[in-house]
Formats: sequence, C-alpha cells, structure tokens
Amino acid sequence: MPRGEQQQRRGGATAAGDRAAAPPRAAVTVVVAAKNEARHIRACVESAATWAAEVLVVESGSTDDTAHIAAEAGATVFVHPFRTIGAQRNAAIARARHEWVLVVDADERVTPELAAAVARVVASPPAEQAPDAYRVPRRNFFLGREIRHGGWERDRPVRLFRRALRYDERPVHEHVVTVAAPAALDAPLLHYTYDSLDQYFEKLERYSRWWAEQSREKGRRASTLDVFLRPPARFLTMYVVRLGFLDGAHGLVLAVLAAVSVAAKYARLWGLGRAAR
Repeated sequence: MPRGEQQQRRGGATAAGDRAAAPPRAAVTVVVAAKNEARHIRACVESAATWAAEVLVVESGSTDDTAHIAAEAGATVFVHPFRTIGAQRNAAIARARHEWVLVVDADERVTPELAAAVARVVASPPAEQAPDAYRVPRRNFFLGREIRHGGWERDRPVRLFRRALRYDERPVHEHVVTVAAPAALDAPLLHYTYDSLDQYFEKLERYSRWWAEQSREKGRRASTLDVFLRPPARFLTMYVVRLGFLDGAHGLVLAVLAAVSVAAKYARLWGLGRAAR
C-alpha cells in the first residue's frame, strides 16, 4: 500500500475514533432571538453548538449578516415577524425538539460550567418534585468591564425550563410564566451588555417608550413629582446603597444612566397622561 494512502487511512481511523469518543450532546434546545447582531451572534451560537443538541435562532428581518453567520456557526435559523421579545422566544420554543429549553441572548455566552450544569439537569431522571424551571446567574459586562455591584450582581433570570412553559408577551420586563418557584443554578452566563454608549441610548429610546405605553395600558399614572424624585432615588440606590461606587468610573456612569432611564420612562408616562386629557 502506498505510504500516502497508509497515512490517509490512519488519519481517517483517528478521526473516526475521535468521533466515537466524543460525548453525547445534551438533550436541550438553546433558543436565541436576534436582530442585527452580526457582531455577537457567532460567539453566542458557538458557545452552545458544541454541547447542545439543538440551537434555534429566531430572526426578525436583520439588515446585516446575522442569519448567515448564525447558520454557519451551527444554528437552525428561521424568520418570525417581531412583536415583542417574549413572542420571539415563544415562537422558537414552539419549534424546540427537546423537553428542556435554554434561552440565551445574542450578547450572551454559555460558559463551560453552565453547559455542564444544564447537561446534568436534562439528564436527570424525572422526579415528582423536580423543578420545571431554573434561574441562571449572569456576569454582566459594561463597556468591556465586569460590573460586580450596583444591583447587577443580583441578576438571575429564569433561562432553563421545560418547553411547556412560555414567556408572557409584554413589551418590556418579559418573564417566564411558572407555577412553582424556580430553582437556581450556580454556573453563570456571560452577558456583554453594551459595546458603546450609542447602543445604550438607542435602546433607551425604544424601551422607555414601550415601558410608558405598557404602564399606561395597565392604568399606571405619573406625576411631575415622580419625574423629579425617582431619578435621583435610583442613582442613590444603585451608586450608594448597592455599592456601585466600587465599580469605579463604570459604576458611576451606570448609576447616572440608570437615573436617566428612569427619568425618560416617567417623563414619557407623564406625557401620555397629558395627551389623554
């Protein structure tokens, strides 16, 4: 047998052995809702595609290469018209092939520790008192720096749950509707919130408007006193009470931006009240 062919056969045998030795993927569907996330989507999908049995990306009309990059990285991509982020996630959950769903944002990364923790949960035999949902802690980064104070360290959204559960579909502060209290995992997601302040202010414009409209529909009202008092109260809570000053300049900027966000929300709500008179 020619030497080159011998080497090729040995290489093929090694590759086959590596595939045989590879551990089975966790029986979980990872759901990602994305739009114009070309800068993040590859790293997000790759952090899940190496260990999860299915990665679904629900896309809503991106004008960049989000869909192409996501598919190239190992995700199944489909398009769904955007109403709310909860509705986007629900559309993907309805397509999930597995009993368990892990929801990840495009600007998040699954750590190896979280992948292992999820794999243990989904591999556990069914039990009568077993939780249907789990909170996942997030390590949050702002302009490249991890934020460890100011309330961000308490961030533990419900992200792992059985596919029978769904998000509510309100415009902001969506959450998974559960019957029993969720359990908690210790392993974190990495969350890269904003690459620039431009991204923050672009999102603020949308979310402050959605929040005000949602609050108005629920019968909530705002006075000029709310607009005057709530922003400085948020700053003091975040920067002083919750030790945001320990995050240095980033902590100060975040506390100021949080106050600006509160001012924008309540000013819009106040404005809606005036318009309705």
